[in-house]
Amino acid sequence: MKHILYKNTKISYSTIGKGKVIVLLHGFLENSTMWDFYLDEFSKQYEVVCIDLLGHGKTECIGYVHTMEDIAEAVLAILTNLKIEKATFVGHSMGGYVSLALAEKYPEMFNGLVLLNSTAYADDHERKINRNRAIKMAQREYYSLVQMSIANLFSIDNRDRLLAEIENTKKEALKTPLQGYIACQEGMKIRKERVKILQKATFPTLLILGKKDGVLPYETSMKQIEETSTELVSLPDGHMSHIENKDVLGGILMDFFERC
Repeated sequence: MKHILYKNTKISYSTIGKGKVIVLLHGFLENSTMWDFYLDEFSKQYEVVCIDLLGHGKTECIGYVHTMEDIAEAVLAILTNLKIEKATFVGHSMGGYVSLALAEKYPEMFNGLVLLNSTAYADDHERKINRNRAIKMAQREYYSLVQMSIANLFSIDNRDRLLAEIENTKKEALKTPLQGYIACQEGMKIRKERVKILQKATFPTLLILGKKDGVLPYETSMKQIEETSTELVSLPDGHMSHIENKDVLGGILMDFFERC
């Protein structure tokens, strides 16, 4: 991993391959290693940039609230340092929220956007309450909270089949410091709705959903692309499509990259 200093904070990233640029943004309690399975395939045709978002992986925290706009500006700092002016962005879960925040302010940078198990909706009242509860629990029992949270991201049908993968995901999640956990929970809680980004996008957009996603209910999530040109791909499992459906996801993304 390489890094730059942004607001006196170390932001870590990696690059591999040559060609048009693909930017991969991980989700909450993840880091750029979530993309490792796909890098060999993607980098044969593209320059792939993976970034550890604020408070995750090897990137430090910048405060006690990481808004999606804050994280987007840190992503922009990396791309500016690399002299990248346009790219196709893939954001998993929170990475999708960050991508939307970046697209709102810098739409000219986008060749395309993939929301992977993500949403342009803001948190509803119940979700905000749940985030507040999680923050309080994290301050008391962080290890147990992370263990439980990660397991719940996978569909029930896959929890035995993918036991080793789930344990590895938990191990990576526990590398996230408590401050990073709280700061991003606070930031996600106050993020705004960005459905208009999908409605007004002049670049291709793709929404990939899991039909058994326990975090983002499938039927509700589909509604965000009404009155948009966003393509929908539905997968049969949970919130972790990059693990639960990894055998097909790479092909879906490569097809989209080619269209961008």
